[in-house]
Amino acid sequence: MPSGRTHDQITFWGLPVVVGFGFLLLRRWELALILSLAYLFSGLMFGPDLDIHSVQFKRWGIFRWIWLPYQKNLRHRSALSHGFLIGTIVRLLYLGSILLFITIIGVAIAQLMFDFSWNWRTAFLNVQRQWQQHYWAESLALFVGLEIGAMSHSVSDWLGSMVKRSQKQGLFSSFSRKKRKKRRKSPRSSRR
Repeated sequence: MPSGRTHDQITFWGLPVVVGFGFLLLRRWELALILSLAYLFSGLMFGPDLDIHSVQFKRWGIFRWIWLPYQKNLRHRSALSHGFLIGTIVRLLYLGSILLFITIIGVAIAQLMFDFSWNWRTAFLNVQRQWQQHYWAESLALFVGLEIGAMSHSVSDWLGSMVKRSQKQGLFSSFSRKKRKKRRKSPRSSRR
């Protein structure tokens, strides 16, 4: 498995490719910028290794505590942290739920201190309408950038593990099926 420094180098080496393909495919500089920045953020701070005490985890600084429950509940390199699509979706849902919780507490405190009204349903419907009408393409570019950053990490982990396994067990050991152990036959009871 590559080190944190190796993952960073992969992220930085992949950035020009993501920028180039992003601009070629999307044909809008702002979408290519969102895609590229999301890739960079995912590769450096929002990737699969948030499930352990890693470089990505340390980069959150004083906000590291946000990821402690995530680490306690997910096994390292599980499908929920390193899996295609599902890993990024789980991290987004996790971070979103933390931010929503903090927002709810902040609004509740503000309502008590400043005596203003807040209608959650109206706020949610306004955000949903704005997102659907104006920010769908930007949201998709953001998600794809986050996923590409996460997959550059996971694929390098998988390739690194495959190379180490082939060095230990032979070139084709990564592709062969595990050998089954033969069952021992139980001794036959003696006939009288």
